[in-house]
Amino acid sequence: MRTDASPQTADGAVRSIDIVAETPLYIASTGPSARPRRTLKHDDTFAVFDSHGDMGASAGGPDGLFDHDTRYLSRLELLINGMQLLLLGSSVRDDNLTLTADLTNPDIFHDGRIALQRDSLHFVRTAYLWNGAAHQRIAICNHSAAPIDFTLALTFGADFADLFEVRGERRIRRGILHERVRSETDVAFVYVGLDGTERNTNICFEPPPTQLLASVATYRIRLEAGKVLRIFVSVECVRSQLAERANFLKGLVAANRDRRRVSRCAASMETSNEVLNEALCRAMADLRMLITATPEGLYPYAGIPWYSTTFGRDGLLTALQMLWCDPLIARGVLRRLAAYQATTLDAIKNGEPGKILHEMRDGEMAALNEVPFGLYYGSVDSTPLFVILVGDYVERTDDEVTLRELWPAVEKALGWMDSFGDSDGDGFLEYGGNDDEGLNHGLRNQGWKDSFDAIFHSDGELAQGPIALCEVQGYAYAAKRSAARCARRLGQHEAAARFDRAADDLRVRFEDAFWCEDIGLYAIALDGAKRPCRVRASNAGHLLWTGIASPDRARRVADAMISADFFSGWGIRTIAKGEPRYNPMSYHNGSIWPHDNSFIALGLSRYGFQQHVDKVFQAALAAASYMELRRLPELFCGFRRRAGAGPTLYPVACSPQAWAGGALFLMIQAALGIEFDPAARAIRFHNPRLPPSFDQIVLRQLRLNDATVDIELRRSGSHVSMRVLRNIGAVQVSMVVD
Repeated sequence: MRTDASPQTADGAVRSIDIVAETPLYIASTGPSARPRRTLKHDDTFAVFDSHGDMGASAGGPDGLFDHDTRYLSRLELLINGMQLLLLGSSVRDDNLTLTADLTNPDIFHDGRIALQRDSLHFVRTAYLWNGAAHQRIAICNHSAAPIDFTLALTFGADFADLFEVRGERRIRRGILHERVRSETDVAFVYVGLDGTERNTNICFEPPPTQLLASVATYRIRLEAGKVLRIFVSVECVRSQLAERANFLKGLVAANRDRRRVSRCAASMETSNEVLNEALCRAMADLRMLITATPEGLYPYAGIPWYSTTFGRDGLLTALQMLWCDPLIARGVLRRLAAYQATTLDAIKNGEPGKILHEMRDGEMAALNEVPFGLYYGSVDSTPLFVILVGDYVERTDDEVTLRELWPAVEKALGWMDSFGDSDGDGFLEYGGNDDEGLNHGLRNQGWKDSFDAIFHSDGELAQGPIALCEVQGYAYAAKRSAARCARRLGQHEAAARFDRAADDLRVRFEDAFWCEDIGLYAIALDGAKRPCRVRASNAGHLLWTGIASPDRARRVADAMISADFFSGWGIRTIAKGEPRYNPMSYHNGSIWPHDNSFIALGLSRYGFQQHVDKVFQAALAAASYMELRRLPELFCGFRRRAGAGPTLYPVACSPQAWAGGALFLMIQAALGIEFDPAARAIRFHNPRLPPSFDQIVLRQLRLNDATVDIELRRSGSHVSMRVLRNIGAVQVSMVVD
């Protein structure tokens, strides 16, 4: 909890003191959205429109055009004779490339009589993003039998708000904004920030408006019966060199080509369940949209609108989810995180040599250190997850060239785990250390559940640091196993044996310290006094996919995850019902996160609990069937499933979110037991099982280095049969049934 002492407004007046529980990651929600929101993204630029194709025209949404954590356009509204248009329908294309909104005119009165009857004009707004610019085409067709005279206005504005301002942070001072009409077609907004950076928004209209002011473009139109008029609007976000301006159609073709290029190496899948097919199609499209070209390679940005940037943990877990069907994502993630691995101590940014990045930001507030997230390392789990992904990537691809490139970063990460990551020398990875840790400079909790109140004791008391999270010890165990395998590949057998011994020792000490017989589960954490936090939490489910849990206790963890207290019918809750801070509407204390469920499902599969996997998969698919666009969001509420009703949404969840998009793919891997052996040029399905929702799945373009295969798996009685449909490159495909 943070208290701002004597905060003042720009005019010097003292404002009320803010005490907000989850700052700086708390995201305010002040009311429902008046219109549904639609999102588009290309590289570092994203846009949030409402269903009409407007921005800022209705309450309740973080509307705007954003680039590098700055809002370059805060308002864009289309009006006819000063009135809002009526919505006929809107949709985002299946590949997330374009937003299309169909609208019509309302009844327009003059002197008490209808001067223009509704539904006379049809408006089609088509928008897409490309190379730091938003492009929109407005096509207007007159469906009446006579000419129509009307005034069309596009109002617009740019506030250059930092993304953290949009999220609710208040600033005492801001930079200087200028606006001017440059020509009969162009308007420019120029903002010189307190960081000294000049940011420009250029708005261009074609054809020229009848009148162009710095806040509105007005067209006085006479449209003949049956005729169509097209108006084009482009909004460019400019921080330095302006990219070459492309016309609407050429830009759309280029954007379409780029979207196909990003997905050229990914496997695709089709099942006998149409709803599942739609959910998988949307999830893959979301991931392709979130993937951003960086200097180090392709990187899945975490989510829109709040997390459209490089996040370490999110990128690593998304890469793990997608590794079986698109290993190129992992290579880009690993190279980028290695490039930004911490080299020095920085208390404000939580930087320590060898530590892997949590988050990076590029806005004005980050540049001024008003928020610490320019390069921020406040994550205890990104570092072991980095080591895990290196090992899993190499096993999936046999890419020893990349392993040798990354090995110095792996050694530094392991060094951090054994030094700074273990602040009290007890052999467990920890974070924190005093009551104020993270409150003024970042995050109080540094696992994936990073809400201020996510780690607590059985009486509800918040845990004090240094805190050792249970799942992080599992990640550390898996990281040491991963490092051992990599070291053997590199011929470093003594180091490999040392890593394996460390993993064995950690496993024994972990079982002794974390198992709580009274709750029948591993404690969520140890606090600074080494007291177990005896809370039933989904964190324990992550221990299964890391392999640290003993087989007998793994069975108890598995059964707990699908018990009534954990399992809502829509998935596994983050905290079991009945725990002191349980709240199904909270961010981390009772809600349901698809990515959390997916890694638990992978762990259930690892220990052979395939019926449990079925239950988790069926719940996720059922939830997706109720979601708009079949898109699983970042999280949703943990209320019990009710007949004939869908899950309850969480009001400010990111959608799309990368690791939510990857959830169903990882669950399919868990169900099918897919394994890769590139050295033997072999793909194996270990105890494959088709969940009850589909009887057939076809995997296409499944790659193993330079080879590709298409494979069909089909339910055959109580078993699964397999057929290879295409095999280019002589891959051996087999099923292994224990």
